[in-house]
Amino acid sequence: MSNVTLKHGLWIVVADGEKALFLRNEGNTRNPDLQVVQEMEQENPATREQGSDRPGRYNDGPSIHRSAVEDTDWHRIGKERFADDIAERLYGLANRGAFKEIVLIAPPLVLGEMRRKLHKLVGDRVTVEIPKTLTNHTIPEIESLLQAA
Repeated sequence: MSNVTLKHGLWIVVADGEKALFLRNEGNTRNPDLQVVQEMEQENPATREQGSDRPGRYNDGPSIHRSAVEDTDWHRIGKERFADDIAERLYGLANRGAFKEIVLIAPPLVLGEMRRKLHKLVGDRVTVEIPKTLTNHTIPEIESLLQAA
């Protein structure tokens, strides 16, 4: 994990495929006090609960050969859309001058997806990216992990 300086006013986004916490440090470097600014949640059931059809099949013309069509991974698509939503929300906040620096914490796949979707205005303000899943941690646990970093 790279160095995180928990300055006053630093924003931290802790996200995974279904949930995102937007936190702001109201304390200082020695005594961080992360406050929840916003919370986003997306209903993203497992693919087996979303796709009910059998995989499609198509005929390759006059031969007897038939091919299966791969089933859609709705769960993965949901995560990608959620990364879009987070990127859009961050752009709106950055545009209004809500933050100067931001730390992104998310599992590697979600982090990569978010990075691809971020507007340059937001991307330029990302100081640290941490490839971890911390959405199930309490805010004091997140503070401790960031201080230890």
